[in-house]
Amino acid sequence: MLDKRIQSVKSHKCYASVARETYVTYARCMSAPHDDLPGASGAPLVSGPADPEHDPRASYALEPSYVARLTAKVLATSGESAVVHSPINEAPLAHVPQSTDDDVAEAFERARRAQEAWARTSIDHRVACLERLHALVLDRQDEILDLICWESGKSRKHAFDEPLHIALTARYYARTAHQHLDTKRRAGVVPGLTRVELNRVPKGVVGIISPWNYPFTMALCDGLPALLAGNAVVTKPDAQTMLTALLGARLLEEAGFPADLWQVVAGPGRTVGGSIIGRADYVCFTGSTATGRIVAEQCASRLIGCSLELGGKNPILVLRDADLERAAEGAVRASFSNAGQLCVSMERMFVADQVYDRFVERFVARTQAMSLGASLEWGVDMGSLISADQLATVEAHVDDAVAKGARVLTGGRARPDLGPYVYEPTILENVSPDMTCFGTETFGPVIALYRFHDESDAVARANDGDYGLNASIYSRDTARARVLARQITCGTVNVNEAFGATFASIDAPMGGMRSSGMGRRQGAEGIHRYTEPQSVGVQKLLRFAPVLGMSDETYAKVMTANERLMSKLGRA
Repeated sequence: MLDKRIQSVKSHKCYASVARETYVTYARCMSAPHDDLPGASGAPLVSGPADPEHDPRASYALEPSYVARLTAKVLATSGESAVVHSPINEAPLAHVPQSTDDDVAEAFERARRAQEAWARTSIDHRVACLERLHALVLDRQDEILDLICWESGKSRKHAFDEPLHIALTARYYARTAHQHLDTKRRAGVVPGLTRVELNRVPKGVVGIISPWNYPFTMALCDGLPALLAGNAVVTKPDAQTMLTALLGARLLEEAGFPADLWQVVAGPGRTVGGSIIGRADYVCFTGSTATGRIVAEQCASRLIGCSLELGGKNPILVLRDADLERAAEGAVRASFSNAGQLCVSMERMFVADQVYDRFVERFVARTQAMSLGASLEWGVDMGSLISADQLATVEAHVDDAVAKGARVLTGGRARPDLGPYVYEPTILENVSPDMTCFGTETFGPVIALYRFHDESDAVARANDGDYGLNASIYSRDTARARVLARQITCGTVNVNEAFGATFASIDAPMGGMRSSGMGRRQGAEGIHRYTEPQSVGVQKLLRFAPVLGMSDETYAKVMTANERLMSKLGRA
């Protein structure tokens, strides 16, 4: 099986193969010091079985020289490294150098020097870099997809969403850069005599802490508008998917962004993450609500801004007039994209009584028809969970629900025959508030179905809880669905679509309400968060004080009369 996957990697001719022609075994290489490998240094590699013929964990899945070129971008001097394994087959992928607090400090010093020069470049120059990145991402997508699959275990079709989203983001901000960043005139207090301009001043150095679930998208999408606005970035990608993020950093350099403008550090979030927050001028974090609260507190103590995209327990509503085939197809994507490891995926589904049985029949049938596996190949509908911990969480939620009376309509078990962390897409009924999965985010391929009779009740139940990230409504009456959408406490609501209508529309801001976060990515909000608005006012002739011997009382009367006149003229 491993041989077939490696052959799949080598079949892509548009980039240098990232897989070994002859596997590097523990016996021959992996027990050797790092400095025996190109671009590597430090302690011995992990020990383990020395027979790759029978155990994929006994060989590198990726070409070590390729990995070394990627990890060379990490600013790390500790001499320590962390091993990364693939969820596809548990084969080791890399040993990622680990950063110290001094490394983070050095990263910020380099970034600040680069940012000073970068902020003086023209918007058009920055746009040209984004446009080159757009082309690179599309041209190199096979390489990107392979690395995403190796590190995350997701299916190739779900991996494709990532370079697509980055291409969309790069194109959008390149085309709208002047709209968002050019100096703009604002109305002055005295028409013709007061000129006011609004400048967008870059924050400085932005700290980005990105998650593992969409390692290419989340590593880059928040940083691109930050660069365009004239900032530098220091980023800490999740330890499980460092290589994909590092490939993104290499592509930025190839697109023409200065090397020091985008710094990458690696290490535990509790140490390296805190070090970033302590030095950044703005912080962007995507992750759990619990960690997000800590990030917000630390940013508040420094009086710096932050944007947080956090957890969710997202609802989908299937109304009585819904196109049931379309709703069933959308429900599969809404629930099981990336094995449910998607911030905007659905874990609660409310279906109208009038169509419940017919919808469930279609939804279950489509779910059971899905192909599962841990592979680099096209043709797999749902891939693997990322880790043993994530698998354990999913198993615990489902087992708890079943033990307390929930009914499994399909799925409900791990599939080690397909991959070490593969879990079947699972649909549950009769989920009650005493079950863990009722209100706690599972972040896996599990969704609970609920009947409703009254739409106002469905909306109220959709709004139950502390989260508010994403929602979906299926109805043929889109005008009515839009009215219902305004009643749902979520940052994005999709009508007759799972999540793509909002998430792929880069002009539309995306983010959470309540415990699902603060701030927004995408759109004007997604770039303006990285700027300080600066107002510059120029006053002609009139001064805002008594003139020509006028008393303070007379001045007050003149200004009062002027204000009444402006109001009658309808002036803001």
